[in-house]
Amino acid sequence: MARSRTDLMVERLRSMQAASPDIEASAMVSVDGLIMASALPAEVEEDRVSAMSAAMLSLGERISTELGRGSLEQVYIRGSNGFVILTAVGQEAVLTALAREQAKLGLIFLEMRRAAEELARLVG
Repeated sequence: MARSRTDLMVERLRSMQAASPDIEASAMVSVDGLIMASALPAEVEEDRVSAMSAAMLSLGERISTELGRGSLEQVYIRGSNGFVILTAVGQEAVLTALAREQAKLGLIFLEMRRAAEELARLVG
């Protein structure tokens, strides 16, 4: 039986997290704030993650353009308990990852970029 596009996206999110264990959770969110696929722990509210991810992506794109930084590639938030990293996936979606406080960001950025390229093909 063929796997659905959503199943393939979830599988890719899980493989990204396996490759970079400092990523605690991840989700693919449409630009209008709907969850497309997720690998979030039970205590994380999908709706909240999706709405905030879409809002941050939109604001990040506006800031990047208005201040002459070109098209948005990534939004990065550092909190006292870790990181939230958003990476654009084509024009229609955003890849969101929640990472541990002691995470090696270079490895996470690399893994997210690889995942975003594959996810863009699934979305397209």
